[in-house]
Amino acid sequence: MDIPVRIVLVEPTHPGNIGAVARAMKTMGMSDLALVNPQRFPDAEATARASGADDVLAAAAVCDSLIEAIGDCGFVVGTSARRRSLPCPILDPRRCAQLVVERLSSTRVAVVMGTESSGLTNEQMGHCRYLVNIPANEKYSSLNLAMATQILCYELRMAALGDAEGCSVEVREDPPATASELDGLHAHLERVLDGTGFFNPDHPTTLRLRLRRLFHRAELDRTEVNILRGAFAALDPDRRRRS
Repeated sequence: MDIPVRIVLVEPTHPGNIGAVARAMKTMGMSDLALVNPQRFPDAEATARASGADDVLAAAAVCDSLIEAIGDCGFVVGTSARRRSLPCPILDPRRCAQLVVERLSSTRVAVVMGTESSGLTNEQMGHCRYLVNIPANEKYSSLNLAMATQILCYELRMAALGDAEGCSVEVREDPPATASELDGLHAHLERVLDGTGFFNPDHPTTLRLRLRRLFHRAELDRTEVNILRGAFAALDPDRRRRS
């Protein structure tokens, strides 16, 4: 069974980890790998650690930004071992896998893995609908990148096998908005609000991220994004002054 979920590694620093992730993916029937600004790739160490998953490495997309890696995805989950200051719905791997499989019939899905040393930034998490946290031993929760990926890929495979046996899937009238479409929506809203002086100059980033969380919770489809962008354009103070 091929599971069409994209695994995205953000700024991986060790090529061996990239190879180990490719191996973890292939053992669970996954092959869609994207790398955002990898420090060293391609690399012989990555190939050696892949242990036969060379095809996953060869097909890996190398991207300049996170939005490039997830732009065509309508459901994006981020991973982190730490709780962040920005409120974000947090799932365990099993529940995360169930939600991912439910979305596969209507949109592309990406699971975003943070850097080996510090995980995802708040800004990167702002592109994600959910955060998945692996409930490891609190006194020793040191999972490396490949281990964490293996756990998530295993849960995705088990959820997909369950779905193949007859679990229900979500049916939507319109396809969910992609990460790229949502990014355009956020940028449009921020331009309009900048013109009104809405943002607190002391804490502009926090408010912008909270607005992103609000729209993520709504799980907008493409038609709804177009409606909102039309409304933003009509309310744009710069446009109204020009007319």
